[in-house]
Amino acid sequence: METKKINRITREMKHQLTKYRILLLLIFLSSTIIAQPKKRAGRIAESKENTAYLFTYFTGNAKTEEAIRFAVSTDGYHFKALNNNNPVLSSEKISSTGGVRDPHILRGKDDKTFYMVATDMVSANGWNSNRAMVLLKSNDLIDWTSSVINIQKRFPNNENLLRVWAPQTIYDKVAKKYMVYWSMKHGGEPDKIYYAYANAGFTDLETAPKQLFFSPTNGSCIDGDIIYDKGKYNLFFKTEGNGNGIKKAVSDQLTTGYVQQDKYLQQTKEAVEGAGVFKLNHSDEYILMYDVYMKGRYQFTKSKDLANFSVVDQDITMDFHPRHGTILPINQQELNRLLNQWYTVESVLQSPQNKAINQNNIVLDSMNQKLYLPVNYGTDLKAFDPQFNTFNQISITPKGKLDFTKGPVKIKVGIANQQPKTYSVSVAVANNPVLKGYYADPEIIYSNKTGKYYIYPTSDGFNNWSGTYFKSFSSTDLVNWTDEGKILDLEKDVSWAKKNAWAPTIIEKKADGAYKYFYYFTAAQKIGVAVADHPAGPFKDSGKALISSKPKGIKGGQEIDPDVFTDPKTNKSYLYWGNGYMAVAPLNEDMVSIDTNEIKIITPNKGFREGTEVFYRNGKYYFLWSEDDTRSENYRVRYGFSDSPVGKITIPDNNLILAKDVAQGIYGTGHNSIIKVNGKDEWYMVYHHFTRPKGISMGSAAGYNREVCIDKMEFNPDGTIKPVIPTINGIKPIH
Repeated sequence: METKKINRITREMKHQLTKYRILLLLIFLSSTIIAQPKKRAGRIAESKENTAYLFTYFTGNAKTEEAIRFAVSTDGYHFKALNNNNPVLSSEKISSTGGVRDPHILRGKDDKTFYMVATDMVSANGWNSNRAMVLLKSNDLIDWTSSVINIQKRFPNNENLLRVWAPQTIYDKVAKKYMVYWSMKHGGEPDKIYYAYANAGFTDLETAPKQLFFSPTNGSCIDGDIIYDKGKYNLFFKTEGNGNGIKKAVSDQLTTGYVQQDKYLQQTKEAVEGAGVFKLNHSDEYILMYDVYMKGRYQFTKSKDLANFSVVDQDITMDFHPRHGTILPINQQELNRLLNQWYTVESVLQSPQNKAINQNNIVLDSMNQKLYLPVNYGTDLKAFDPQFNTFNQISITPKGKLDFTKGPVKIKVGIANQQPKTYSVSVAVANNPVLKGYYADPEIIYSNKTGKYYIYPTSDGFNNWSGTYFKSFSSTDLVNWTDEGKILDLEKDVSWAKKNAWAPTIIEKKADGAYKYFYYFTAAQKIGVAVADHPAGPFKDSGKALISSKPKGIKGGQEIDPDVFTDPKTNKSYLYWGNGYMAVAPLNEDMVSIDTNEIKIITPNKGFREGTEVFYRNGKYYFLWSEDDTRSENYRVRYGFSDSPVGKITIPDNNLILAKDVAQGIYGTGHNSIIKVNGKDEWYMVYHHFTRPKGISMGSAAGYNREVCIDKMEFNPDGTIKPVIPTINGIKPIH
C-alpha cells in the first residue's frame, strides 16, 4: 500500500510539475508574443523615418525639357539626378499638350500614397496657351496614374481663361480632403491664386475653383507654396507688376484670411520664381529655394522662423540644372527603390568628389565603358582617389587611392538589383581650360607692379549672356590661376548700365612713378571704362559710357568687344571696338575719353564678326578677329597685318589660325587675346571654346557656356602666324 501511495504521490507531483512547466512555458510565450510586436513596430518606425530627399523638377523651355525629372539627396544639400537627368515620366502620355512644368510632390496623410501635380503646358505655344493641369498618384514613387484637368472645359465661366500655372497640393485637415491650389489669369485681369478640392481618387477636381489669396494691390500672384508651421499657414508666392520677388502671406486657416507681409524674401536682386520650401530632416530649419530663371540656376536659403533667410548656395551641389520644382523628404526604403529603378553606374562615375578633378570636363563613354577624369596640374597620379560619391546601396572595387600612372584602372561598380559594370578609368593632368568654370572672351596682361599675369574674362554660364559682373584671375606661370574675385559689378558700381557684362580689355600705364590700370568693358551694348591702382581692383567706373552710339556710316552691328593697344613706336594708345564692323579711335591722354573726330572704320573683310585683338611684332601691327557666331561650332580666329595701328589691314593667304578640332571634341574656338612672355619672342594665345564635352550637344546654349584656354602661338620666318593647335593638355608652367 505504501508503495502505491508513493506512486500516487509521485504521479501527483509529476502532474503538478507538468502543470507548472506548462504555466512557465505559457508565461514565456506570452511575453515573447507581447514583445515581438514592439520590435516589429520599431522596425516599421525606423523604415518610416525620413533620411533622404526627392527633388522633382523640369529643366527648361524646350519641349524635350518640359518633363518631370527626379533627383535625390541624403542631406538636402547635395543632389544627384536620377535616370541620367532624363524624364521619369513621358510628358506625351500624361499631358494634353505634350509638355509638363512646375511639378509639386506631396506625401499623403496615410504616409504611403504620393500625389504630384504639374502645369500642362508647352511654352513654345505661348505663355497664354495652357488651360490644364495634370494630377498624378502613386504608391511607390515609381508607377504613376495620371489625369488631365482642363479648367476651361471642366468648369463654367472660364471662357476668357488664358493660363493655368504651377499647381500644388496640401491636405486640408478640416475638410479631410486634398486641396489643389494654383494661379490662373482671365483676360486682362492679373494672375490670381485659386483652390479646389480633389476627389477621393485624385483623378478630378470636385469643387469649382475659388480665389484663395486676395492681393492688397490686386497685383499678379503666381507660384504659390503653402507651409504649415507653428499653427500658421505660410503662403509663399511670386509677385509681379509692382516689383518682382518672393513674398509671404499668413493665415490661421488654410482657405481664407491670408494677410500679405511686405518683406521680399529672396536673397538676390536677380529675377526669381517658383518658391519651394521644405524642412530639413531631424532639424528645426527650413530651406526656401527658388528658380533664378534668368541666370539658369537655383538659389537655396535657410531659416528657422520662415521670415529671415540666409544664402547657403556655397553648400549646394547638383549635377543638373533644375527649373521650378519641389523637394520631398523620403525614407531609406523609398530612396532604395528610387536608386534601384533610376540610378545608374554612369551616374556614379560622373560624380567624383575629388576637388582636383575638373567636373565640367569629365568624359564618359558608355558604349566602350571608358571614363576620363581631367585633373589639375601637380596632382599625384600615383596615389589618386577619385572619391566617387556613392549611396550605401552602391559598391565600388577597387576604391581609395589608386595608381593611374601606368594607364587606365579597371573599376567595378555595382548597384543593388542591377548588373555590375566595369569601366576603364583614366586620370590625366589637363591644363586646359585654365580657369575652372564658365568664362569667355579672355583678355590677358602682365602687371609690372605685381609681377603676375592677369586674365579678365566675361563671366559666362548665364542664359543669353546675361551676366552682370566681371572677375579677374592671377598667375605667375600661366597654368595655376588664383581667383581674385569680382572687380566690377554693374549692379553696384555702374550707373549707366546694369546688364550684359561682356568682353573686357585692360592696359597698364605708369605716370609719376605710379601704376594705373584702365579697364574697358561692354555693358548693355555700350562700352565703358573703369580705373584702378591695382590689376585686381577695385575699379571705379568713369560714370558714363565711353562708346554709346554707332560710328558715322555704320547701320548694323553692336558697340561691343573693346580692345586697347599702345603703339610702342609712338606710345600713343588706341581703342578698337565693334561687332559687324571694326572701329578705331585714338585715346586721349586721360585714357578715359577718345578723339571722336578721329574715329575710323577699318573692317578687314566681310567675314569679320567681332573680338578685335591688336599687337605689335617686328615692325608689323597684327590684327586678329573672330568670325561666324559664338554659338556656332565654327567660330574661329583669322588675322591680318598692317604698317599702321589704324590700318589698312592686309589679309595673307591661309589666315585662319584657330579653329575647331573635331577629333579632340573642341568646338567654338574664338575671341582671343595674345601675351608675349619672358621678354623673348615667346607668344601664347588665350581664347575660349564650348564647354567640353557637353557643349556640342547644347545647341545655342553652348554660346554662353564657354571655357578659357591657353595654347602656344608661333610664327613662320616671314612673320606669318602658324595655325594655333587647340589642346586639352595645355601648356607647361612658364618660369
